[in-house]
Amino acid sequence: MAAQQPTTTRERILYPLDWLEERSGIVGATRYFLFRNVPGDVNWFQTLGSATLTAFIIQATTGVILAMYYKPTADEAYPSIQYITNDLWAGWLVRGMHKWGASVFIILLFFHMARTFLFGAYKYPRELNWIIGVLLLVSGMLEGFTGYLLPWDQTAYWATVVGINLNATAPFVGPFLAQFLQGGLNIGPDTLPKFYSLHMLLIPGLIFALIGLHLYLVVRLGITAPPWVKTAAGYEPAQNGRPVRQGLVEPRPRGNGAIAPRRPEA
Repeated sequence: MAAQQPTTTRERILYPLDWLEERSGIVGATRYFLFRNVPGDVNWFQTLGSATLTAFIIQATTGVILAMYYKPTADEAYPSIQYITNDLWAGWLVRGMHKWGASVFIILLFFHMARTFLFGAYKYPRELNWIIGVLLLVSGMLEGFTGYLLPWDQTAYWATVVGINLNATAPFVGPFLAQFLQGGLNIGPDTLPKFYSLHMLLIPGLIFALIGLHLYLVVRLGITAPPWVKTAAGYEPAQNGRPVRQGLVEPRPRGNGAIAPRRPEA
């Protein structure tokens, strides 16, 4: 049976969204993610994750703009950086935001993980989300390390030499990892495009995937209450002796013989 065609102006405007929602459900999922109820016992500490995500989005946006003008070759890398900084309109601003934004991103990431640790948000049932956060921290530091070489000046060169030599001291895989990163026995013209591909393609793709999974688990499991709050975040007052959790799903062990999770006391 053919779908009913829109008749009013409002229906015609919303028809693309209705078409998308009917076939994917993505509109309803997005609405729930953006407008779900947030427990009243949270505070500004819970905004560190959103601040870190905002810093990463700024890094990704400025990085795309810089990639349009940067040339990852040994002969043209430094001149292209000088062109971006001195000749391109607002290039100094975009490069400055990307350069200093990298430090802001890492600092916020450490603050966010410190808050998670102090609030005990790494405990059941959020252990997987903590592991993903650790992987995001490692990926963010690798992103900063690979990007440091791209200006191809003396500071970038010798800082990368120190970093690769530190990696080379690791047991077993250290020498092979150093040779892979250098593209040979020493840092040279082959090193720069390798670092550029890691910085622009591989590591950002990994970070985007981990962020997506991280946000899904945050929505699924809810957020953790501060240590000074007696009841868990997201739980309403007990009804019939059992706290009621408002959220996407209620986490529970799998299997018929699994032990039910311990509920917080009201």
